[in-house]
Amino acid sequence: MTNTLKVTIKLFAAYQEAYGKSELALEFPQNTPVAAVRDRLISEHPQLSQWRDVTRFGVNLQFVEPDTLLQDGDEVVLIPPVSGG
Repeated sequence: MTNTLKVTIKLFAAYQEAYGKSELALEFPQNTPVAAVRDRLISEHPQLSQWRDVTRFGVNLQFVEPDTLLQDGDEVVLIPPVSGG
């Protein structure tokens, strides 16, 4: 059994703009909360820090709380506020 898990991160809005792509595949240690995904992306692209407190989280097509633990193979969505018409 491995001590890491692989997740797919779907990027939208500011996150997608920062990375220039719509999806990432990343590894995290076991028992990692979904908020750690956001924190890792912000550490790699500090300009995203303005979205830290307003980003919502989705795992496998369901909204979840920031402390929800990731499972191997999860699909994570980070949803910053968006506006438009």
